[in-house]
Amino acid sequence: MSENSNSTCNEKAFDQFFKSHAKLLRNYIYYKFGDLDQAEDIVQDAFIKLWNNCSKVSLAKAKSYVYTIATNLGISITRHQKVKFKYQDYVIQRKTDINNESPEFIALEKEYMQKLKNAIADLPERQREVFLLSRIDKKTYKEIAELSNVSVKAIEKLMHKALLTLRKKIGNI
Repeated sequence: MSENSNSTCNEKAFDQFFKSHAKLLRNYIYYKFGDLDQAEDIVQDAFIKLWNNCSKVSLAKAKSYVYTIATNLGISITRHQKVKFKYQDYVIQRKTDINNESPEFIALEKEYMQKLKNAIADLPERQREVFLLSRIDKKTYKEIAELSNVSVKAIEKLMHKALLTLRKKIGNI
């Protein structure tokens, strides 16, 4: 590290720069983003980044550098929080939607799911296998045909029969 007293790599110069600018930068970031703890963290991160890049940043440009770094960190954190809040709102809304379903609806849904499971279990083995690979494992007919060593046309026919049987037993799926 350079021992030039005007270099940010000089510990005394860096320390003096930190003491004269850290509080002002913290206040600036606090006023800009509204969170004191976050502002203190951002200031520390900005000065760490300055120290790590001290050979590239002269003391004359150090103030501009830490303010730019701190502002960009604040913006990144704010964007991240917006995404978190948006997702959190979605989850809360989803839970509210689920909790607002009537007991009658929940009972009907359980009954339907049981009917569906029984109907799938009653399918002939090859039809059940094709149906589950297609609808549950999201395999294409071509992939199922390759797994089963049969033609795509055979898979289409098995799937068609499975769907017809299921429609007869539980209605239109």
